[in-house]
Amino acid sequence: MSLTQVAHAVVLSWGWRRALIAFAAGAVSVLALPPFDLWPILFLTFPVAVWLIDGSAAGRLGGAPAAAIAGWFFGFGYFLAGLYWIGHAFLVDAQTFGWLLPFAVTALPAALALFTAAGFGLARTIWPRGALRVIALAVALTIAEWLRGHILSGFPWNSYGYALTGTLVLAQTASVLGLWGLTFLSVAIFASPATLADDSSDTPRRAIPVALAALALVAMAGFGAWRLSQNPERFVDNVRLRIMQPNLPQDQKFNYAARHKIMAHYLSLSEGPGGAQGAGLGDVTHLIWPESAFPFFLTREGNAMAQIADLLPPGTVLITGAARAADASPDQRLRAYNSIYMIDDTGTVLSVYDKVHLVPFGEYLPFQNALEQLGLMQLTKLPGGFLAGGRRRSYDVPNAPRVLPLICYEIVFPGAVVPSGERPGWLLNVTNDAWFGISSGPYQHFQQARIRAIEEGLPLVRAANNGISAVVDPFGRIIAELPLGAEGVLDARLPQPTERTVYARLGDGTAGLAVALFLLIVMRYRSKPSV
Repeated sequence: MSLTQVAHAVVLSWGWRRALIAFAAGAVSVLALPPFDLWPILFLTFPVAVWLIDGSAAGRLGGAPAAAIAGWFFGFGYFLAGLYWIGHAFLVDAQTFGWLLPFAVTALPAALALFTAAGFGLARTIWPRGALRVIALAVALTIAEWLRGHILSGFPWNSYGYALTGTLVLAQTASVLGLWGLTFLSVAIFASPATLADDSSDTPRRAIPVALAALALVAMAGFGAWRLSQNPERFVDNVRLRIMQPNLPQDQKFNYAARHKIMAHYLSLSEGPGGAQGAGLGDVTHLIWPESAFPFFLTREGNAMAQIADLLPPGTVLITGAARAADASPDQRLRAYNSIYMIDDTGTVLSVYDKVHLVPFGEYLPFQNALEQLGLMQLTKLPGGFLAGGRRRSYDVPNAPRVLPLICYEIVFPGAVVPSGERPGWLLNVTNDAWFGISSGPYQHFQQARIRAIEEGLPLVRAANNGISAVVDPFGRIIAELPLGAEGVLDARLPQPTERTVYARLGDGTAGLAVALFLLIVMRYRSKPSV
């Protein structure tokens, strides 16, 4: 079957066949993301999106509703295949939450697919003839993805732009355009082969869009290779990091009765190979433990604080995730923050960061009181949910540059990681991806964290309970890494930051201006009377 025949089959499909084609194209597109990174697959699936919108022309309102329906099925397939791992979190306490698994695994993709539906519908509304409709799709889906990343606290996970980040030289474009610019480029580049099936009267030079897409990839690769070659690895003097990855089962992290066993495991592992009989902390200046490391409030356990002080050599600092008890609430319920503590070798707390951007349904419930009265609770099972911190900011660290701490998925929001007016020396991301087992989720999370490092031009230090823990330089190069599902410690030096990137200075303004310009071009072309 020729490409033209395939295109006609998609354009003329209707009913359940059309829905199945859209769903399959969306689901297969996930292969472009970690851990697979088979991004050329999008050259096959994104043209299908173009043809689906082509086939919506006969519907009501210029075909926008029919295009939106096709877009919903495309998005549902994409998010169902890309976010299946969320179901693992409901099996940690299967007796309480297991019954919700099928609803959670399908409801979130169904809701996120509404944004894809809006993108397809908008694309159909501005749909021109010929090759320029590829740009119309790129504009519409970029707008829809930006909205997905911001509405209702936002969830920019697995945006299409990440397809261009699996190859490090291509990922360098994030330092200029950020995630949303990469999203526009991804859609425009990968949808370009759709024009090869066009009628010559609509697209006289059908190969030109594909050639331009190939040229864009070559230009991105050339820029990335040049940028990496001009910036060798550089490190901060006299800073030695040790990241502890305990690989603790998630159900143990809530078990207060296991607190002594957990603490002993952390202490022994932090000493290095062989535990207390091994190398010890040696010249380590900063020891880092992952998110929510303890099944207790750390500062309320005097013995734990004393053990930490005994562990740390003079001048060494521990940075660890831990829940922090809040002041008593009016209803006397125990409330807490998801926090990061910085502790010196005397057991003194130097500073505390409270997580600002909480995970809906994981750390709190929308309409918390009303839903709790119905018997529902978030996955962490804390009555009232976690409290959000006041604001994000960087902190002084003894014997190291200022650090910007981020907990879990706070690092997935482009443009919102570094507060305005701040320029820390490094990003610290502590996380607990054990909720999601050995699945695609932790790989996707790590890749998104790496792209924040490239966007901001800042090194990333990541401590994860079950992986992936790593030290990443400001160009996305992995300096050292502990794989998913491993237990151990990672010793590494701290990379130096680079100068402020274009993205760090201008944010999403560059990509926004480009999208607006292409939107005007599409609208102007569409408004021209046909000859």
